[in-house]
Amino acid sequence: MIAGVSTACLFPKFLEESLYELLVNGVSCVEIFVNTHSELKKSFAHGAAAMLKRFDAKCTALHPFTCEMEQLLFFSDYERRLTDALEYYKLYFRFMNIVGAEYFVFHSGKSVKSKEFFCERYSRLYRLGKEFGVTVAVENVSRCQSGSSSFIKDIAGMLGNEFAFVLDTKQAIRAGENPFRFLDAAGASTKHIHISDSGELGDCLPIGKGRFDFGLFFDKLNRLNPDCSVILELYRNNFSGISELISSYNILNKMIERKSQ
Repeated sequence: MIAGVSTACLFPKFLEESLYELLVNGVSCVEIFVNTHSELKKSFAHGAAAMLKRFDAKCTALHPFTCEMEQLLFFSDYERRLTDALEYYKLYFRFMNIVGAEYFVFHSGKSVKSKEFFCERYSRLYRLGKEFGVTVAVENVSRCQSGSSSFIKDIAGMLGNEFAFVLDTKQAIRAGENPFRFLDAAGASTKHIHISDSGELGDCLPIGKGRFDFGLFFDKLNRLNPDCSVILELYRNNFSGISELISSYNILNKMIERKSQ
């Protein structure tokens, strides 16, 4: 298990600047959030890879800027649009190959006509990812159908080995769900975590500012998948500056190190 930070925490700072600021402050693992099409150029990806190598850091996952379009791209009845979307997502997978990322974060659709239809469309993207050696993982997002733990449980059963899951703890709380229910729903298919603290002050807090039971969470996660990457993902208005973000990362890192001993 490894702790990291998402470049999305520093949005709207440019991606390369966000990446540098995290790495120069000692973050050894990141999730890269690609913010626009021009950042998918090979030259840009190679620049990011060189920066990671310079700081002896790794990128474990990639988050696409097209996530808000996935209903339109993947879950309509217009087959040509789906074909084009699959072709476009190859650019993300190529980027991942260059920077060494393994997991691709997929929000999925806000309104999908059936679970069977969802699984058919997701399987096509999942299999395409495997051609590039990457894993497409569904994230629970409160505004999407994936925001329901029962939905995740059902599709996990339907998809079997062709399923991977990203748990976002704050999104579970926003959907009125307990994050632990998603761990039960996805089981060992849980491959990647977006984590934050939560409590009376909000659902997206720096580590130590809420009352989330990290000890119990990591005990359960360690039983399901001890190789998970656990990425700190805070929205920019939820922390005061880079020092508080890094402090939160350091606390998270120490928690995980203790659980791994």
